Amino acid sequence: MIKRLIRSFSFKTGRLKSLYLKICKPSGAEYASYQKKWGKFYSIGDDCAFWPYTNITNPEYTRLGNNVMLSACTILGHDGSIAVLNKAYDKKLDRVGKVDIKDNVFIGHGAIILPGVTIGPNAIVAAGAVVSKDVPEGAIAAGVPAREIGKVDDLVKKLEAETELLPWADIIKNRTGSYDPVLEPKLKAMRAQFFFGDN
Repeated sequence: MIKRLIRSFSFKTGRLKSLYLKICKPSGAEYASYQKKWGKFYSIGDDCAFWPYTNITNPEYTRLGNNVMLSACTILGHDGSIAVLNKAYDKKLDRVGKVDIKDNVFIGHGAIILPGVTIGPNAIVAAGAVVSKDVPEGAIAAGVPAREIGKVDDLVKKLEAETELLPWADIIKNRTGSYDPVLEPKLKAMRAQFFFGDN
């Protein structure tokens, strides 16, 4: 009851955000929805997911398309060294840039997206990548600095073939969405048994 009231109040007013986060512990989809309304992003599309621990320094310069998932990554909209350079060299410099993430993009844990970058559509940025240049449509980017290492279409075909061979393939085929709380305990038990055996 209290959670529902706090969630409702915070979504309606944009206030009590820290209490909302602490008490309600929103899912990635819920938090993205909250940020879509109150987060000052340039724009956020439909079916996005990211969590409070996703570090987005300048949401006003950030645009997310539809079906975007951001893990514990960092999206930078400005160059933090400018303040130091301005003081050290007695200058008035500026360096900011947009981050434009198109439809159907996943950005992995620990990835850093630098200002002035466009990603996708239909792209994946691997965990730990540092993206300083645009990621083309359908590409998988990894490394420091990030570079294209493959195509998402090829990855999907490979994963489809691998999934067919899994002992829990029927559960994956029959569940609704990517997470089903009723099936999840059985799925986790089957995976643990497969990975570790009876030990």
